[in-house]
Amino acid sequence: MSIIETLTIAIKNAVKQLYLVDSETNQIQVQKTKKEIKGDYTINVFPLLKISKLSPEQTAIELGNYIIKNNEFSDNYNIIKGFLNIEIKKEFWTNFLNYNYTKETYGEIENNNQDVMIEYSSPNTNKPLHLGHIRNNLLGFSISEIKKAAGNNVKKVNLVNDRGIHICKSMLAWQKFGNGETPETNNIKGDKLVGNYYVKFDKEYKKQIEELTNKGIEKEIAEKTAPIILEAQNMLLKWEAKDAEIYSLWEKMNSWVYKGFDVTYKNLGVNFDKIYYESQTYLLGKELVKKGLNEGVLFKKDDGSVWADLTSDGLDQKLLLRADGTSVYMTQDIGTAHQRFAEFKIDNHIYVVGNEQIYHFQVLKLILKKLGYQWADNIYHLSYGMVELPEGKMKSREGTVVDADDLIAEMISTAREKSLELGKLDGYSEAEKENVYKIIALGALKYFILKVDPKKGMMFNPKESIDFNGNTGPFIQYAYARIKSILRKAEELKIDINNISGSEFNEKELNLIKNFYDFTEIILNSSNNNNPAIVANYIYDLVKEFNQFYHDYPILKEENVEIRNNRLVIVKFTGTIIKNGMKLLGIEVPERM
Repeated sequence: MSIIETLTIAIKNAVKQLYLVDSETNQIQVQKTKKEIKGDYTINVFPLLKISKLSPEQTAIELGNYIIKNNEFSDNYNIIKGFLNIEIKKEFWTNFLNYNYTKETYGEIENNNQDVMIEYSSPNTNKPLHLGHIRNNLLGFSISEIKKAAGNNVKKVNLVNDRGIHICKSMLAWQKFGNGETPETNNIKGDKLVGNYYVKFDKEYKKQIEELTNKGIEKEIAEKTAPIILEAQNMLLKWEAKDAEIYSLWEKMNSWVYKGFDVTYKNLGVNFDKIYYESQTYLLGKELVKKGLNEGVLFKKDDGSVWADLTSDGLDQKLLLRADGTSVYMTQDIGTAHQRFAEFKIDNHIYVVGNEQIYHFQVLKLILKKLGYQWADNIYHLSYGMVELPEGKMKSREGTVVDADDLIAEMISTAREKSLELGKLDGYSEAEKENVYKIIALGALKYFILKVDPKKGMMFNPKESIDFNGNTGPFIQYAYARIKSILRKAEELKIDINNISGSEFNEKELNLIKNFYDFTEIILNSSNNNNPAIVANYIYDLVKEFNQFYHDYPILKEENVEIRNNRLVIVKFTGTIIKNGMKLLGIEVPERM
């Protein structure tokens, strides 16, 4: 049980004993004391004044005295403007450190028997993964690791959008302009090759629209009647009818893309427990839509299209089946959600999808509820802001996206340049250097993206992300490598750290120990808010605190053996938490650097 939980119970007991009233949990507000104020935890007594019928000062005095008298963890308090600041005994922090510093998995919380499914990546098979996909994948993977550490059973899944008009666009363009090109004939990743034809389609489409508008046809009509878009729509109908030629082409081009995706996922260090394919789930969605239509939950328009009327809920009408019987994204999402809840009996389902789809998930949950599925309340959309580069926005159709593989290669190259410039890897073999370059590069990329609150849009600057100073991955990685170096030297000197000595810790050491204590609470907070930035910025603050301690106090050169050993324990525990925290972000930390 955390101190905050213990204090909350202590205050409830105090209120009951002092004022003979049961207080509500939301009336008890406990938080960490601000750095500039003496104390460890602050209790806001104002919500309790109606119960105590005393002044804020007197209420705080009575509560403070009760806590000190009836609990062993505190021996002092102070009051500032009605806020009760509790000081935790030094013995508590010493015992905490001694009990936990050898735990390699410190921070992990015992299983809570909650089954959580997290969908991320969800690429289209008409283009390679790009910078936007990188943020999606890194968020999904990190939240999965954080949820696991917080005690949940986690299932990581990917839904590949492998069908639809956008897929047919790439297929049609390859059919028209490809001349039999394959990944092997041009030595190109399959996802990149297919993506090139998606761009080719768009160029041809725009060219045809321009030709039609030059003949006096309105642009809106030209967009609907351009020959190439009509061919793509016809191809989609053939695909749904399982036309042998079209289906074979679809399977061939998708297989190229999957091989390409696998390479990128491996390079990024992300994985999945199960991969779903829209082509295998959309039919179930169509069945559920037809069932809803038969039950009068949905309605059909004169042209034969099927809709959900959500106007009474403050939304609009939503298309679920087109007039020609083909399905839309919403249709397959209905089918996929139903399949997953039935298949895994999950408690919660998190979709990691960009914030442009907020409305989509509002509609999805509402339609599922109208169809009678109460588990729809357990769907959560982890929406995130878009990633931009200093050059501006990216557009897939126009081929102006930053390819994920190219970005990773660029990051490794930049890590190589920086490391050589700073001489950080002198004495390493070439193979060792290349491995560290990759660890630094991916650490820089992942940390720079994950340190930002997912809800916020962000500007990604590759060179800024790989700086060895400031709030960056390499800055944290270097601190970890320094810690490992200290511990190796201690081992060479045959220094044995078995337990904490009787000597007292100074203020900076105590601040570090208090930071260590917060790690479990940070994991829970990050999990509850679906926000890896909470972990990322905690680790950064811890490293800053450690670096100040390292700068101000000798460790191996400390002459007092007890103080030296205590400091080595602090060094060791700092390293454990950095490693565990960065692991939650999907980031490796090098032993040497």
